[in-house]
Amino acid sequence: MSKKVINQNTNYSAELLDSIESNFIFDENPINRLSNTPNVLDPDNIVEKIDKKKELSLLRKLINSVENCSLKNNSQKIVLGDGNIDSPIMLVGEAPGIEEDKTGISFQAEVGSLLNKMLLAINIKKENIYSTYAVNFRPPENRKPTSIEIKKYSIFLQKHISIIQPKIIILMGSTAMESLTGLNSKITIERGKWKEVIVKNTSYNVIITFNPSYLLRVPENKKYSWKDLKLIKQKITDLNLDI
Repeated sequence: MSKKVINQNTNYSAELLDSIESNFIFDENPINRLSNTPNVLDPDNIVEKIDKKKELSLLRKLINSVENCSLKNNSQKIVLGDGNIDSPIMLVGEAPGIEEDKTGISFQAEVGSLLNKMLLAINIKKENIYSTYAVNFRPPENRKPTSIEIKKYSIFLQKHISIIQPKIIILMGSTAMESLTGLNSKITIERGKWKEVIVKNTSYNVIITFNPSYLLRVPENKKYSWKDLKLIKQKITDLNLDI
């Protein structure tokens, strides 16, 4: 498999990449998992299994300890994540909205209803995957998180991914895309392509798609999300994942 390092001509923030201490490698070709040589980057080859519940509890405390954060100061609750912590699929949205801020649960109200329909279209129930956000507190007036905020919380997202150890990561929206990959190009360019992202020495299958909240505003783009969902379904089949 040929890999290529992030295109240096793309507008990345070097400071962002340095601060989260990650190596990002992208490959839009299918990842070969049939090699006879064990992949040291595969979570399955990690001998020591972590206590996910304990680590998530520690992560929650760590995020709640953030100081001088307008997001935290203007929110009611942290929205860490919910669903099946052992699921092979991890879904990352952009940021909580008003209903999520009240309940502490991801993807509620109209956004949650649309997400449920999208997942059910490929025979997946939301409770069978793990859902979280790139930013764990609701931005005031549901505004888009700033690049500084995305940078600050990207460290927690990486830790979060390392705890859940999914086989597939679905990034919904430009905030989630920027947080994990450093990409700040248009999501219409990046969506619908499988990428390989390395986080803390572990390789993950990543796909970028539209956020349900965006699709509620621009329903004509649901046709592209359906294409992305079919790619996800095929990847689940290819990797023989049990959801």
